[in-house]
Amino acid sequence: MSILVDTNTRLCTSGITGREGTFHSLRNRDYGTQVVAGVTPGKGGQDVDGIPVFNTFHDAVDKQGANTAMIFVPPRFAADSILEAEDAGIELIIAITEGIPAHDELRIFQIIKKNGRSRLIGPNCPGILSPGKANVGIIPADFFREGNIGVVSRSGTLTYQVGNELALRGFGNSTIVGIGGDPVPGSSFVDIIECFEADEQTELIVMSGEIGGDAEERAAEYIAANVSKPVVAYIAGFTAPEGKTMGHAGAIVSGSHGTAKAKAEALEAVGVRVARTPTQVADIAVELLNG
Repeated sequence: MSILVDTNTRLCTSGITGREGTFHSLRNRDYGTQVVAGVTPGKGGQDVDGIPVFNTFHDAVDKQGANTAMIFVPPRFAADSILEAEDAGIELIIAITEGIPAHDELRIFQIIKKNGRSRLIGPNCPGILSPGKANVGIIPADFFREGNIGVVSRSGTLTYQVGNELALRGFGNSTIVGIGGDPVPGSSFVDIIECFEADEQTELIVMSGEIGGDAEERAAEYIAANVSKPVVAYIAGFTAPEGKTMGHAGAIVSGSHGTAKAKAEALEAVGVRVARTPTQVADIAVELLNG
């Protein structure tokens, strides 16, 4: 098994006729993902290397059975594209686009939560990879192998590094999920950890967080009450200066709130082992799995 994307994924890319949309859609297809359609308003009837292009998500769902959307359109159009996919009944929406205004992200979050028919990953995320099954997004899949470790991360780069560190030690992943680092993410650590807890293939969970916000503290509370599988964590930003934005829009600390130290303490208090480097994450994971 795996979570969210697998051999049943039928992907439709919004913005497939753009440079990035074309490049990554074809890379995802080359990996084995079923890329069944693209959406670009006004370009319906065209195709991208054999992938049919439609004017709307409704057409892509009706004619190609699309059940997953990947959003590659510019920030000013992204909110409408995400909501159109949701309205068309797309079950999983993965928004790669970065720079979406926070008020648009909040509007998207509230509508999707209220309707309850779609799951949003992102915005500003690298996507999802279930090794050997499907890749939706920009994750460099060749670095990873199939296995029993689930990875969820706010940072795209750390998603790749942690997964690669595990692969170099001979271990693979059930699924790798990048949830993005924006202030209003469509899915949280808790949402993805809940999926990993229910997944038979996943035997150990790795979460990679960073300074800013309280997502990691909320995850600690959830893990303590609901998770039976071992969890290993890494928090980026132990040396980040107070009051300075680091990387993602959500990565800013004030006083003791949102610091790497505070997050690590919250996780360690509920039995999660917190590494200080990505390499140490892999060391701990291997120790636990061999344990």
